Amino acid sequence: MMLPPRFCKEEKETRVCKLKKSLYGLKQSPKAWFDRFSKVIKNQGYQQGQSDHTMFFKQSNDGRMTILIVYVDDIILTGDDTGEVERLKKVLATEFKVKDLGQMRYFLGMEVARSRKGISISQRKYVLDLLTETDMLGCKPSNTPIKARNKMESDGKPVDRERYQRLVGRLIYLSHTRPNIAFAISVVSQYMHSLKESHLEAVYKILRYLKGSPGRGLFFKKSDSKKVEIYTDADWAGSANDKRSTTGYCTYVWGNLVTWRSKKQSVVARSSAETEFRAVAQGMCEGLWLQKLLKELRITIELPIKLYVTTKLPLVFLIILFNTTRPNI
Repeated sequence: MMLPPRFCKEEKETRVCKLKKSLYGLKQSPKAWFDRFSKVIKNQGYQQGQSDHTMFFKQSNDGRMTILIVYVDDIILTGDDTGEVERLKKVLATEFKVKDLGQMRYFLGMEVARSRKGISISQRKYVLDLLTETDMLGCKPSNTPIKARNKMESDGKPVDRERYQRLVGRLIYLSHTRPNIAFAISVVSQYMHSLKESHLEAVYKILRYLKGSPGRGLFFKKSDSKKVEIYTDADWAGSANDKRSTTGYCTYVWGNLVTWRSKKQSVVARSSAETEFRAVAQGMCEGLWLQKLLKELRITIELPIKLYVTTKLPLVFLIILFNTTRPNI
């Protein structure tokens, strides 16, 4: 924003403008926009989610639910109360400049397809654009996203840091629908500031793996099951550089994969038992969050939530209870 010409009588004179509302680009603008949007939605009788503050929901007297999710200025509106959905559309149109795109087919780079069996979500166009940008569209596909026991060399020629960070950032976003590359991305994202040729080669191996299956993604099937299941695992001192372990977990709701994560642990574990405990703790936290989210949406699940761990972990509890030495399993 610039002051109009000759607003100041003298060149050295300093004046400022007092804004009546936020301008695009100011640091407080995102919060101002979200506060404005939230006020409009709450005035229509919607509750803001406590497990996810960008989610708003409303339950009618007959039990039907309407859910709204907002990401900046992109909105998803869904529910089984079609009358309420249409009513809220009209309210939003009077308060903001909106464009109704109908049934969701494309959202934030994700392609959504419906069938009688369920809903599939993929990022095929996103993958093809990424391969085209990196001149990897004609490359030979790889069967795996990363080499087994891959050790990144600390020496070698340096590479363009900005390019590497941009590629890894795009791959991180792609992992929202590709859990099969989560571990590989967690490895290459550890070298965002000290990187060599071997690190860039690992990124290109992920791209070659994506070349073989650009349209692969998630599929949410219909199910009568009400189960929520958590699977956790961890290696011990899997990192050859600092001997830290990696935690991995995934959660299933009604038989569908909904959340997953692969991340290096923040401290060096003194035993395999400690490594597994940390993985279980993270998996339990994810399960508690899911339980809270589903409870807010009035979705009933089968309790207790089942947690699956490695077969040796129950023995760890006995070792810790009856042995004061470090358990080595």
